[in-house]
Amino acid sequence: QVQFVESGGGLVQPGGSLRLSCATSGFTFSRTAMRWYRQAPGKEREFVAHITSTGQITNYADSVKGRFTIARDNGKNTVYLHIDSLKPEDTAVYYCKAIGIGDWGQGTQVTVSS
Repeated sequence: QVQFVESGGGLVQPGGSLRLSCATSGFTFSRTAMRWYRQAPGKEREFVAHITSTGQITNYADSVKGRFTIARDNGKNTVYLHIDSLKPEDTAVYYCKAIGIGDWGQGTQVTVSS
């Protein structure tokens, strides 16, 4: 059974940092590209970041370039999202996903507010 279990979210002040984690199971993680997405209140889910199976290539939505870093540990079947310089508009539920594999997890809530 494919599973994505996101964690690490919370309430953070503007300018703060977080590290989100996504533990996965049920598929060959080390051979699978991974993505992070987010869904803000009242908006559609949007792409945030992508990382290839080896971790050698990453790309990001324009809105997060320079502040977000996607990384992975193939030994732990886990993908990470490091977030710096948080802004109120980063408030959303964050999800990880393998393209074309499994269903969405429960996500982790990130709230940026003073």
